[in-house]
Amino acid sequence: MANLREAQKQMTRRLLLESGLELFKTKGYAATTVDDIATAAGTTRVTFYAYFPSRSELMKALIDEQLNEALQRVGSPEHGSTAQGLVATVADGTPEAIAAWLRRTADSWPAIHPIIRVGRHAAVVDPELTDLVERWMGEAISDIEDGLTLAGRLEPHQRHFRGVLAMAQLDFVAQNWDGSDWKLTRDQMLDELSTSWVRLLT
Repeated sequence: MANLREAQKQMTRRLLLESGLELFKTKGYAATTVDDIATAAGTTRVTFYAYFPSRSELMKALIDEQLNEALQRVGSPEHGSTAQGLVATVADGTPEAIAAWLRRTADSWPAIHPIIRVGRHAAVVDPELTDLVERWMGEAISDIEDGLTLAGRLEPHQRHFRGVLAMAQLDFVAQNWDGSDWKLTRDQMLDELSTSWVRLLT
């Protein structure tokens, strides 16, 4: 019975997260209320507050849980979160490893793109969310720095900034690929992105 109750709690929480994200995408973060989210999830305002103290806390959970899950990021005492796969890929440094990691990451773009976009819009209207996505991006940059440090590659003063450049490229391409007319196929785009990462990180 306890297991069933726990499963129901997890299902309700997931429904609230999914409903919140869908409403944030369609109505916008500013126009979406707690009541809207609760109704869309088939529950009540009281139930919403049993899981999340506020709308902004639900947004934080989307970043901290769903985004990290999609990108296989786990908690890290040093950086908030880390993706050991990214650290290992950068440490490896071969064009094949970097290309393979970027291709796997691109497969998750449909899941992560809406969360990042909504997170940035939310930060404009909700002071509690200022720099939420950028903090998360900083954690990914730290993974790249850690991989370069592990490999002993580049000068110490270069490692963090190379991570900044690599993640800036990846973020821009991921956020704009669907609506772009860059005159190349998805495979060609990933090849170009991989080539650029190899130059930056090796």
